[in-house]
Amino acid sequence: MLRIAVPNKGSLAEPAAEMLREAGYRQRRDSRELVLPDADNGVEFFFLRPRDIAVYVGTGTVDVGITGRDLLLDSESPATEHLRLGFARSTFRFATQAGQMNDVREVAGRRVATSYPVLVAAYLREQGVVPSEVVRLDGAVETAIRLGVADVIADVVETGTTLRAAGLDVFGEPILKSEAVLVRRAGVEEPAGLDVLTRRLQGVLTAREYVLMDYDVPTEFVEQAVAITPGLESPTVSPLHNRDWAAVRAMVRRSETNRVMDALYEVGARAILVTSIHACRL
Repeated sequence: MLRIAVPNKGSLAEPAAEMLREAGYRQRRDSRELVLPDADNGVEFFFLRPRDIAVYVGTGTVDVGITGRDLLLDSESPATEHLRLGFARSTFRFATQAGQMNDVREVAGRRVATSYPVLVAAYLREQGVVPSEVVRLDGAVETAIRLGVADVIADVVETGTTLRAAGLDVFGEPILKSEAVLVRRAGVEEPAGLDVLTRRLQGVLTAREYVLMDYDVPTEFVEQAVAITPGLESPTVSPLHNRDWAAVRAMVRRSETNRVMDALYEVGARAILVTSIHACRL
């Protein structure tokens, strides 16, 4: 069976489990379960610390895993990103006391505290910046400056509220834009069953991004209407009992739903209906 590592806790855990449920896989009901076989789908789930998942994948202990791009890069494991999963998005930034720094070059000769020392050290090398020290902390990085442990921190920033509460401002360009990713071992053939998992997860991503839109439109305006809703390949156009009208069905990006409905109404479309997509294969 395909061995899949899943985060056992933290911000990645529940969204990862929900995505796998939507893809048709079993998920644990008890957080104390560490291994969950799903024989009907030919997979076995291992619930591991998010930071360790890339390491297990890189050594071949498991075939694939869900983790963050930041954790993957910081692990130095021979694992590679296979599929972007679209959740747990965050930005990795430098921060220091408000008004103290504006550019990453000012980090030279300073102490940098972070939970991602490998990732930060690699980025600074790329920028030609040599800090006096990169201090590894396992959490509460935003307090490092106040406690005198560091001059600068590098941390995941989602809203920036926590940093501002600590009297810190971000500066410089983002170090990394991260999100949840499916990773596999680098330099080897894809494991059997990964193609099915990939199609299922891509189906979930598409179902989350698109809706199905149905509407009626006078036949004389069909071309104008389908130009607004071209679908993925081509919309379905069917004649109605009243031959002066046609029924159209197309996939539309969820984020554009109301704008598209307004545009269709303007060209004469009526009975415009939107339906969520629960699963799909493209």
